[in-house]
Amino acid sequence: MKTRLGCLSHKSDSYNDFSEFLPPAHETTARCLKLSTDEVVRWSESFDSLLTHKYGLAAFRTFLKSEFSDENIEFWMACEDYKKIKSSAKLVSKANKIFKEFVEVQAPREINIDYRTRERTKQSLADPTPTSLNEVQGKIYSLMEKDSYPRFLRSKMYQDIVNRAQARGQRRSV
Repeated sequence: MKTRLGCLSHKSDSYNDFSEFLPPAHETTARCLKLSTDEVVRWSESFDSLLTHKYGLAAFRTFLKSEFSDENIEFWMACEDYKKIKSSAKLVSKANKIFKEFVEVQAPREINIDYRTRERTKQSLADPTPTSLNEVQGKIYSLMEKDSYPRFLRSKMYQDIVNRAQARGQRRSV
C-alpha cells in the first residue's frame, strides 16, 4: 500500500497522478481489490464508510498528512487498536503511550481537545480499561467528521480518485 500512496505525499492540491494509489487494472487475481466507482462514491455518503474501507482510510490519512494534520486520524486509529487489547499490562502500557504521544499538553502529536476532556482522560487512564479513551476518541471523531472529512471530499485528491475509478469502470465495460 505504501507504494500506491507514494504519489500522494505532496500537497493535497497538487496531485497529478493517482495510478499508484488505485489497484492496477491488469491485476485479475481473486484476492486483488478492485476499487469501483461505487466504493469511492460510498466514501462520500458517510464518514464511517470512508474509515472502514482499506483504501478510503489510506486516502484520508494521506490527505491529512498533506495538510500536516494527521495526528487526529493517527490518534483515532491508536484508540481502535487500544480497544482490542486483552492483557491489562499491555492496556496500561498502550494507554501511557497514547497519552504521552497525543493527549498530554505539548505531546509530540498533540490532539486539539479542551482542558476538561484532557483532565477526564488523564483520570480515566489512571486505571485504564478498554473504554477509557472512548470519550476523547468520540470528540476527535466528531472533529474529523465535521472539519477534515468535508475538506477531503472537496479536495482535488478525492475528485481525482473518483475520476480514476470512473475511468477504470468505463474501460472495463468497453
